[in-house]
Amino acid sequence: MRIGIEAQRLLRPRKHGMDIVAQETIQALAIHEQHEFVIFVKPNSDRAGLPNTPNVEIVELSGGPYPIWEQYSLPKAIKQYGIDLLHCTASTAPLHCPVPLVLTLHDIIFLENRSLRGGSWYQQAGNQYRRWNVPRIVTNCERIITVSEFERKRIINHLHLNPEQVITIGNAVSKQFRLIADSSQLASIRALYKLPKEFIFFLGNTDPKKNVRGVLKALLMLKHKGQLSLPIVISNFSSTSLNDLLIQIDGQTLIDDIILCGYIPNYTLPLVYNMATIFLCPSLRESFGLPILEAMACGTPVLTASTSSMPEVAGEAALLVDPGSSEAIMMGIDQLIKQPFLRASLRRKGLQRAASFTWEATADKLLAVYADSIPRH
Repeated sequence: MRIGIEAQRLLRPRKHGMDIVAQETIQALAIHEQHEFVIFVKPNSDRAGLPNTPNVEIVELSGGPYPIWEQYSLPKAIKQYGIDLLHCTASTAPLHCPVPLVLTLHDIIFLENRSLRGGSWYQQAGNQYRRWNVPRIVTNCERIITVSEFERKRIINHLHLNPEQVITIGNAVSKQFRLIADSSQLASIRALYKLPKEFIFFLGNTDPKKNVRGVLKALLMLKHKGQLSLPIVISNFSSTSLNDLLIQIDGQTLIDDIILCGYIPNYTLPLVYNMATIFLCPSLRESFGLPILEAMACGTPVLTASTSSMPEVAGEAALLVDPGSSEAIMMGIDQLIKQPFLRASLRRKGLQRAASFTWEATADKLLAVYADSIPRH
């Protein structure tokens, strides 16, 4: 097969969830030398981490903003490069695709939950495009891939799709997320981000589903009880956004307990996970929750949500709490701080859990979907 993969998001130097998934998927697919892969990206994309093998061709397509690039430039290139099948990796696709189409639809939060639709202007613009595109495109897809059984059921019910059309293929853990014993590496990153010896780690984000407000309220409760014994390190969150939230919850007294470290590159993130005492991921909604597995693979005890896809991903290897209750989050954090035996148990279970999610298995399942999606003559 000659498979086209839309990977426009790989242009971003600061990669996040869907970007990482696309990059790791392409790497895992590339080892299957019997197939050819044509990766369509925008000009000046960050190619770091993409495979450099004879069966992989990287094609830079110009075409302006993403919707124009996807709807006009991409279909033309598919014809030009003799593609047998197109896989769009980031929840949208061209309405008029000249070959069989497979879509990875990570979630449909943008369609179903108005309370979680805020965030930056960039996030809001992206959601607006998805709301226009997804209901129109799903009936044109040979297969729709999503990343958890929870999300699969939501997609089928909301978009009234044939259950056989929607396939669950979970994400996985990159090999760089592992136990790291190199003290010089750890010390270097500790100094770079001014990390204390022990800390709570939280991947912040302006997306409302990440529940930064709920986490801050939980920490404030602990502070008022005199039981906030560890500082919290928050990545990818600005001081302006933090101050605004602290004012809203009357929590300015927390400021000395919070360390903002900006964006942490994916190659550095394993070192931070390794040093963290606890990792928090009490999101209000996730289609998968990749950071849960990343932290587990680094031996970090995880607190996550008891809702949406997160119990499916975490299994029995994390402490689950109600993400809509700041008191429940507070009690969970307090429990993990005070109970080293619980942390040790979660560390052991987390390492085992994370090891069962591999990109090689994901690639094998994808190839089977590709084969089923091309009409047989």
